[in-house]
Amino acid sequence: MFSPLRHGAYRHLFTAQVAALLGTGMATVALGLLAHDLAGASAGQILGAALAIKMVAYIGVAPFASALAARLPRKTLLVSLDLVRAGVAASLPFVAEPWQVYALMTVLYVASAAFTPAFQAMIPDLLPDETEYTKALSLSRLAADLESVASPVLAALLLAVMSYSNLFAGTAVGFVVSALFVVSAVLPALSTARPRPFLQRLTGGLRLFALTPRLRGLLAISLATAAGGAMVFVNTVVLVQSRFAMSEQATAWALAAFGGGSMTAAVVLPRLLVRVSDRTAMALGAGVMTLVLLSGPWVAVSYPALLMLWVVMGFGYSLTITPAGRALRRSSNAADRPALFAAQFALSHACWLIAYPVAGMVSAEVDPGAAFLVLAGLCATGTVLALVIWPAHDPENLPHRHDDLGADDPHLAEGHGAAGVHAHPFVIDERHRRWPTTKE
Repeated sequence: MFSPLRHGAYRHLFTAQVAALLGTGMATVALGLLAHDLAGASAGQILGAALAIKMVAYIGVAPFASALAARLPRKTLLVSLDLVRAGVAASLPFVAEPWQVYALMTVLYVASAAFTPAFQAMIPDLLPDETEYTKALSLSRLAADLESVASPVLAALLLAVMSYSNLFAGTAVGFVVSALFVVSAVLPALSTARPRPFLQRLTGGLRLFALTPRLRGLLAISLATAAGGAMVFVNTVVLVQSRFAMSEQATAWALAAFGGGSMTAAVVLPRLLVRVSDRTAMALGAGVMTLVLLSGPWVAVSYPALLMLWVVMGFGYSLTITPAGRALRRSSNAADRPALFAAQFALSHACWLIAYPVAGMVSAEVDPGAAFLVLAGLCATGTVLALVIWPAHDPENLPHRHDDLGADDPHLAEGHGAAGVHAHPFVIDERHRRWPTTKE
């Protein structure tokens, strides 16, 4: 599982990711506590609004940032965005009003919307081997899950000796360390090929989603992922500190339980994905989250029961999110990959834009039990849609015809079949403008 770390550039980027995630994890805990400090039992409403701003920024910025950054120096771009995020984090301890939270979070999320797709799209270029890339995806998921465990645990320990506002300083340090490791990495050079027109770079990823069945199924899975995750990220502080009347440290430990379950799934996934398809693993995870949400109103009646639920929720969450990179890679060539990752980033966060306000508003206006059930319906909808849209039989090599090509065209030499039909790893591109039907 750890063999990708032998690659120097990936090792530096992975370390940068870990540093940024640790800082971000502490900010997540501190932001929830800040919201509770400002609004008490209505903290979910503030968190839901702040996280909805995040989703709007991600949806609106990521495709444009990817298109504009196609010709920018990768290292300069990533380091600059890390420093912007560090500056925002350093300002958060001085927040006293909800509108200030919203303003600073907008800047932070815009920078993250530009950073994350560019970062993700480089990994397939660094690790072209499918097996190594799968391991790298699991390592990235494991890093995120370790953050979900380590950051809340570290936050719980620090909260014993300092106020939550000081946790934001740890976020700033994390981004600075991330920038330093990006500076030290030898990143793949930008292509010298002539760039595609801006509009094509802007919309190319969305076109791939529209024309590729597995990507449409992946989007449905993203809706299920968002429903389960929103319940955890928005309402943990409400359940722990308002319903159970427990401490800030208890909130941090509850988030760590979710991370522990997610980390467990990340560890077992490389072996699991040898035996089952990405579709099966992701649908299984979405089903697990749906069951957790359905049982929430009757099971989450005590703090220990909530911890148990969050462990299971974390396991299902990781099953849905980790294989996504494999599906994206299978569905694009190298030239289209940055646009596709940006489109996935924006579209998946459109799902969070639905789930976050639902989680916050239903919890504030009714109660967290109602939020469990409403989000269960959303999660089940995503799961069923994914199973319907994403074909169960989804081979990499697809037979198809090229009636517009001459018989001597070099492309037809690959995977010849009868009557001019040939087969090869199929993606939508300039030569393949529609998905082949079963008759082809």
